[in-house]
Amino acid sequence: MKIVIAGAGEVGSHLAKLLSNEEQDITVVDSDSDKLSVLDANYNLLTCQGSPTSFATLRQAGVEGCDLFIAVTPFETRNIVACAIAKSLGASKTVARVDNNEFKNPDHRDFFVNIGADDMIYPEHLAAMEIIEALRHNWARHWFELHEGQLILVGVKLRDNAPLQGMQLRELGMTEHSFHVAAIKRNHETIIPGGMDRLQLNDIVYFMTTRDHVDSLVPLCGKTEHKIRDVLIMGGSRIAIRLCAMVGDEFNIKIMDMDRDNCLRLSEKCPNARIINADARDTDALLDAGITDIEAFIALADSSETNILTCLSAKELGVVKTIAEVENLQFISEAEGLNIGTIINKKLLASSRIFQMLLDRDTSTTKCMALADAEVAEIVAGEGSKITRAAVKDLKLSRDMTIAGLIRDGKGYLVSGNTVIQPGDRVVVFTLNGLLHKVEKLFK
Repeated sequence: MKIVIAGAGEVGSHLAKLLSNEEQDITVVDSDSDKLSVLDANYNLLTCQGSPTSFATLRQAGVEGCDLFIAVTPFETRNIVACAIAKSLGASKTVARVDNNEFKNPDHRDFFVNIGADDMIYPEHLAAMEIIEALRHNWARHWFELHEGQLILVGVKLRDNAPLQGMQLRELGMTEHSFHVAAIKRNHETIIPGGMDRLQLNDIVYFMTTRDHVDSLVPLCGKTEHKIRDVLIMGGSRIAIRLCAMVGDEFNIKIMDMDRDNCLRLSEKCPNARIINADARDTDALLDAGITDIEAFIALADSSETNILTCLSAKELGVVKTIAEVENLQFISEAEGLNIGTIINKKLLASSRIFQMLLDRDTSTTKCMALADAEVAEIVAGEGSKITRAAVKDLKLSRDMTIAGLIRDGKGYLVSGNTVIQPGDRVVVFTLNGLLHKVEKLFK
């Protein structure tokens, strides 16, 4: 599939890296030659220097024959104009990154489609949705529902009181349980586990389960689920504003921000929240804001380091759930190893959403989620495909992938070694980055 990405910033570069690993035909357009040279040197893709809103540049990039055009520059109006030009030149589908939630309003969809922007990505909205899930399921690090909740993928950090700690997966297979261990994040590395692997203290374990049995994981992981009501946010960012608009009165929200003018704007945009003009990095200010009575602390400042450190401070002050926005990809593994509940990264969220759009064009594959170094995909098993020829244990599958569950006739099922996948099953596969294209061949 031919894909043109306009914008070699953090989102565009990360997306280009992931897509090039999947052996897609990628061209990246940007006016900054330094950014393009980094991509040229490290990834299997083409680059084109020039303005994303130039007809000549987009023609040179091959937009006329592309299947997907993605505009992810820092400027939403430039992205929309670039999509309009690309569509007029023959791009099959266009996607624009925007910073204005009004543009995502379904009532305005026809307007943008008519001018050439088929779909839009609003990373702050995706981040707010992720935070809401983290607050509602506060015992988990990651929570992702597939096929309208028929299957649920949960990432949980094992504590020293977890009954599962120290258990070998082969031993676990001899017990009656209603979950599948799909992957383990240990020491900054994602592992696709085998029967000889053991679950260790501080592992982040990814479980596949069904809605009826997900609650059974809470005590097994040494966790306790809390009902969160009172939330304190550091940083009056766009994510904070979207979050306040989306949750209504589900949570009591306080927002701390150092900028007095921004606090005045927040008081207008977030009428249901209490706005505090103070520095959340100051422990005394946190105590004055009532941190000891807060059940969840969300750090949304511009600095990833500040967010991580402030969440650690909040944990020491007794906050049950902390959530940190960490936009530096190299910090994510370090942050996950610390005592921080959930990490939010807009680049990963936007990439995951664009993957869905990309693979929705192929009715056999729907990308579900992109993690820092792994990905989850829901793939339909084709008639006569290798994946359907024997029980899973007899297929001699790569150690870099695991089949966690499947959807058959609209119902979710866990997969064991004795499971025989049938044509038409929607199979959930957990694999390391860059290997999805190899996994897909098993299903065709």
